[in-house]
Amino acid sequence: MIQPRISLLHPTGNPFARQAAIALWEAHALQEVITCLNYAPSPQLDQLLQRFLKPLHQELERRRWLPPTLPCTTYPQAELQRIALLRSQLYRPLNLNPQTLADRVYAVLDRKVAQNHLNNLNGVYAYEDGAASTFSEAKKRGVQCFYDLPIVHYRHSQTLQQQEVEQFPQLAPALQSLQESPEKLARKDQEIALADLIFVPSTIVKQSLINVGVTTEKIIVLPFGSPHDYFLPQPKLDSTFRALFVGRVGPRKGVHYLLQAWQDLNLPDAELSLIGFNEFPPNWLSPYQEIFHYIPSIPHHLLAQYYTQASVFVFPSLIEGLALVLLEAMSCGIPIITTPNSGGSDIITDGVEGFIIPSRDINALQDKLEWCYRHPDTLQEMGIAARQKAESLNWGVYREGLMKAIQAHYFTLSP
Repeated sequence: MIQPRISLLHPTGNPFARQAAIALWEAHALQEVITCLNYAPSPQLDQLLQRFLKPLHQELERRRWLPPTLPCTTYPQAELQRIALLRSQLYRPLNLNPQTLADRVYAVLDRKVAQNHLNNLNGVYAYEDGAASTFSEAKKRGVQCFYDLPIVHYRHSQTLQQQEVEQFPQLAPALQSLQESPEKLARKDQEIALADLIFVPSTIVKQSLINVGVTTEKIIVLPFGSPHDYFLPQPKLDSTFRALFVGRVGPRKGVHYLLQAWQDLNLPDAELSLIGFNEFPPNWLSPYQEIFHYIPSIPHHLLAQYYTQASVFVFPSLIEGLALVLLEAMSCGIPIITTPNSGGSDIITDGVEGFIIPSRDINALQDKLEWCYRHPDTLQEMGIAARQKAESLNWGVYREGLMKAIQAHYFTLSP
């Protein structure tokens, strides 16, 4: 069998990219990781930055995504420019927008890898929007292309978002997939066409690929792992029934349906908390501002204290792959109300760790929220089951599954 020598590229890092890199490294298959920023200072420098330059330290902490033992090459310029333009708000007078800046970061790193990092490889592992140039050059050299698609195919996403615009025209500015350029969509198509294996986190993503003609043999379903080792259950400190949402607060996540459902229920001694960046058009949330508690942003390592004070985690998303926040809440022992569109059906058994309800169904949301409100003892048992499921869905299982699929692929290539 061919011994894999694989490099992984991802511009900013996230839990599943990090775990994929670790999986390759553990299997002695990792050539290098290519990224934009990887914050790996000495303890002394880290303490100095934390003490005297706290805003800079907080920004850099978000880029601490690789263990020092992993070989890594960085190309920081485009990402540093993006951060500076966003922080200074200079992107506005320059007629740029945050998504355009992010797309540039992905494209720059993709080109750097295609030009400089395909020697002595037999595989490259890349992510949506950052693989077209790399895969194109890799194919010329006989290098295998492994693709990670963490969210449903863009055509499926556009269909769902167009349906939302038809029902809620005022939400159109908040639905970004409908505004993506033909050039960007063509790159997505090119990436999928060139990929030898496509890793997806849920069956809903797999089905969205099948619907556009991708063969099932090319698709590997591999659910993400849970952070059960550092997101831990804690005693709830009050008796208030609290429904919690964490994520981008906008129509793609179905938050408008949650707000309507909660408003109509009008439960006594109950609280709805929303945590995350507000993506709704300006003033859209104003009519609901008296019925929910809103926190724009929380450092990731502090989220556990909010999960553990919730009675139920509600995530009525329309468009996902597999939402990591579901696994975070489950790790904290919190039962879930979510939709099949979130990828939740792959990790939650309806009625055991939580509930799977149809997307866009306000009546179903109300029904399950009220059931949770009126059955606190059973809800607590569901939270215990959620924690147990999170422990079984750990990142070790994810890494093992990823390497088994890659090694099996190389086995089929052996003479």
